[in-house]
Amino acid sequence: MSLAGDDRQVPAETFVEYPIPADALRERTVRWHDSAMAGTLTSGLSGLEIMRGIRDGTLPAPPMARAIGFRCVVAEQGEISMRLDHDASLENTLRMLHGGVAATMLDTAMGAAAHTMLPVGSAVVTLDLTLTYIRPIDFRNTPVTATGRVINVGRRTVYVSGEVIDRNGALTVHGVGNFSVLSTRSQTAV
Repeated sequence: MSLAGDDRQVPAETFVEYPIPADALRERTVRWHDSAMAGTLTSGLSGLEIMRGIRDGTLPAPPMARAIGFRCVVAEQGEISMRLDHDASLENTLRMLHGGVAATMLDTAMGAAAHTMLPVGSAVVTLDLTLTYIRPIDFRNTPVTATGRVINVGRRTVYVSGEVIDRNGALTVHGVGNFSVLSTRSQTAV
């Protein structure tokens, strides 16, 4: 929609109106499993069993992980790690990894770590997430690994810390968050 309120559809072929060579245009295709199937596939499994299934490829990764391209590489009780290789489609205009990508990786790893501590039928959702960006991430220091570690499990919330480490072992992002515990979730989509 334009600022003037014009709702006309712009054909995809005419979208790029900048003086950029055609060979600079990139395209990326993403395939994922319908998340409505998750309840059926994970029924009766603990959070740890689910994360190990995702890590081992016996369960599908969440759609967001597929869209961004990170994958689970560590799945232990109270600790989950996700790895991301360099992908230029995730860069900002400074050619650095967009901060939202690191935030999404940490939110996923930290939430999944919290989920590994809960009984079958429970789930978590992010209550709050605080991140500190320490150094930039770009093609020179990828892949990066986001790790979430459970600090405390309460009746209603799980407190988790997280970090993104680059391929040289340097801390790039640090985070802490609280995740709300949802008990005995319904296995059907609402």
